[in-house]
Amino acid sequence: MFAIVNIAGQQFKVRKDDEIFVHRLEGNAGDKVEFSQILMTGDDSNISLGGKKVSAEILDHLKGDKVIVFKKKRRKGYQKMNGHRQYLTKIKIKDIA
Repeated sequence: MFAIVNIAGQQFKVRKDDEIFVHRLEGNAGDKVEFSQILMTGDDSNISLGGKKVSAEILDHLKGDKVIVFKKKRRKGYQKMNGHRQYLTKIKIKDIA
C-alpha cells in the first residue's frame, strides 16, 4: 500500500518502512509525528482519494549537501559566490492507517 502525502509543503509517495528526507520538522529524534494531509492512497488494484493518516518516527536532524550559488555579470567585474545547506529531517514511515 502506498500514499501520497503533503509534508511541509512538498508531496511524497511513501510506503510502510520507507525512510525519507523532508524539510526540518519540529520534535526530537525518536518522536512520533502524524500527517493528515493525505492526497491519495492505493494498492495494486484500487485507488482512493484522501481519508487516511500516515504516522512516522523522526530518526535524525541533519543538513543536506552544499549548493553553490554563483552570480556573474560579464565585462563588469561583478562576481558573487554563495553557498547554502538545507536543514533536513530523516523520518521513517511506520503506518498508513
